[in-house]
Amino acid sequence: MEVDLSPKLCKKVYGGDGGSYYAWSPAELAMLKEGNIGAAKLALEKNGFALPRYSDSAKVAYVLQGNGVAGIVLPEKEEKVVALKKGDAIALPFGVVTWWYNKEDTELVVLFMGDTSTAHKTGEFTDFFLTGSNGIFTGFSSEFVSRAWNVDDKTVKTLVGNQSAKGIVKLDGSFNMPEPKKEHREGFVYNCEEAPLDVDIKDGGKVVVLNTKNLPLVAEVGLGADLVRLDGKAMCSPGFSCDSALQVTYIVSGSGRVQVVGVDGRRVLETTVKAGHLFIVPRFFVVSKICDPDGMSWFSIITTPNPIFTHLAGRTSVWKALSPQVLEASFKVSPDVEQLFRSKRMNEEIFFPPPK
Repeated sequence: MEVDLSPKLCKKVYGGDGGSYYAWSPAELAMLKEGNIGAAKLALEKNGFALPRYSDSAKVAYVLQGNGVAGIVLPEKEEKVVALKKGDAIALPFGVVTWWYNKEDTELVVLFMGDTSTAHKTGEFTDFFLTGSNGIFTGFSSEFVSRAWNVDDKTVKTLVGNQSAKGIVKLDGSFNMPEPKKEHREGFVYNCEEAPLDVDIKDGGKVVVLNTKNLPLVAEVGLGADLVRLDGKAMCSPGFSCDSALQVTYIVSGSGRVQVVGVDGRRVLETTVKAGHLFIVPRFFVVSKICDPDGMSWFSIITTPNPIFTHLAGRTSVWKALSPQVLEASFKVSPDVEQLFRSKRMNEEIFFPPPK
């Protein structure tokens, strides 16, 4: 596979006073197209309102920063108005209509990653807006809109033409948007920073996994996800997805080094990553990370709702399952070397603290 796996930063697509929308382009990050994956970010300033839209792709949204409100409407269902805070993960199935609003001073930043196999353009999300200068109904004639909504032509011109902005607007501070309801979060939102830890290694790292058990709606999205927080100078065990899934990783904070090894033992990526970088690990390729002294955290989606990983070091590694004779023959080493190898790391988890 001769594809550039280098991590990339997103670029601004559109925006204004209310905020901006950014995306990663498959022209720059080729694995987006190869893997049928899209990735984008929404950043809303105070009183910024992202107009109602639906997408051609199923997604997982993750709140990187700030607090806000989102409206979510599943096909033929009532609107759910949910409060958002940092660490929230939201499953957005195909066909869902959403809007986003920030009433706080701190910028609200939401990451979107998802499957573009149903998209118009491979590796990209296309949003269809219900209102605004590029809203769906700007394309219909007044006659069609008038009959569809059962209003006169004058009202049609007001409804379709008054909102001249594209995608994102800034509302007056006195405007009252719908208040979120606590019960609406249930089944739609899962906070990865407050959830019970699936892995917790002292001086190593922590993991929270998003799957059908804690957020059943991800089954409709077809994606799993995890939030990993690695402590300073710690290492994440080399591993790969053993269910033919792609892993798409966004660096939330910190920095560190990444190596990826592919076919024939060839190292296909060796680089430093930092906050804002996105990179994709191809199916069955092995990835490992060592973070810098200040630590590093990342949010990943995996292209299956209940991913399974095989690790090549640590307590759950395949080495521990293989018999001593197989290891001796495979490595071409003596029993003493095999025993030394087996005694190291075999009782540790997937994160390794820095050497003392």
